[in-house]
Amino acid sequence: MRATHDKDKAGSDTRRCPMQTAAQADGCGSEIDAHAIDEIAAASIRLGAGEGAYTGVLLVNHGSHSATWRRMLLDVHAEVRDDLLALPGVKGVRTAFMEYTEPSIATQLEAFDRDGVDRVILVPLLLTVSGHSFDDIPTIYGAKSEARSVAALEAEGIARYSPDAEVVMTPLLDYPKLVRENMTRRIRSLRHDHAASSRTPTRDGVVLVGYGSEEFNAAWETFFEELCDVARRELDMAAAQYCWCGHLVRYTKDPTVTAINDVLKSADRAIVIPLLLAFDELFQDKIIGGAVKKIGRPDRVLYRHDSILPEPEVSRWVVDIVKTTLPRSTARSEPDANMVRSMRDSNGGS
Repeated sequence: MRATHDKDKAGSDTRRCPMQTAAQADGCGSEIDAHAIDEIAAASIRLGAGEGAYTGVLLVNHGSHSATWRRMLLDVHAEVRDDLLALPGVKGVRTAFMEYTEPSIATQLEAFDRDGVDRVILVPLLLTVSGHSFDDIPTIYGAKSEARSVAALEAEGIARYSPDAEVVMTPLLDYPKLVRENMTRRIRSLRHDHAASSRTPTRDGVVLVGYGSEEFNAAWETFFEELCDVARRELDMAAAQYCWCGHLVRYTKDPTVTAINDVLKSADRAIVIPLLLAFDELFQDKIIGGAVKKIGRPDRVLYRHDSILPEPEVSRWVVDIVKTTLPRSTARSEPDANMVRSMRDSNGGS
């Protein structure tokens, strides 16, 4: 039974050219073409699937105006689709963007209903804690119906759809371990590429740039402080700072400039690492890259316009978590209550 939702109203808007940032490609037509390609790449159906192939796998990410960002998430889809379609009972794999663009979660769940699947394993590709996994996504597929969450989705024009298929949402990725290892590898790579020619040892420091979260700010600060400790202890960093670049700081470069300058007070070089899931021109180029340019010391600031993806561990985790979930994917679910409670407690009960 489908729940009451705003899919029909929102659906009339989802094909329009979305609001673009200054860093976006020019012209609405090119964006429409890119979105059409995205929709094709976001669906993989097992041809000739026989009896018992009634499970769909939905890979859900936040979404972005940036075509480059979306392509990196669709690359994850491409990396895992063959392994997932080879699993017993899996009929299809789809990718959905939570906001900004199609295909949306509602669109892909409706498509799975048309495909005839009777259960969907929803895998959130969110590498940091946020209200999206605990509130927004479960509300979109009908597991939760709190008035506050429903109103917030309606205000943003995000369609909700309660499918005929049962939905099981997997646990979140073990992002602390993955981000620690990803950060370590990227710092070592930059140091290797910019090895000092002088015989005098170079004292390096690091600046970690994250998006930030208003609702889970305490949890984010604790996590980034731990990452800074790892950088000092295991990578022999003379200094380590973190800062935000998202809505908390109104998408300005100033916090990044301040953090770099602070590190340069006690280190010879500052290594700037964007701890963002994928590449978006607004963040890696305009905000973080703009901060590095403003410092004006290319000899002392090392920066690569990269992101956490591509990261092989993400694809391995997706396949493993689906394998683990398949035998028990028999009922619609929402995120584990203990996990939600733990995250909210770590954020001071917010």
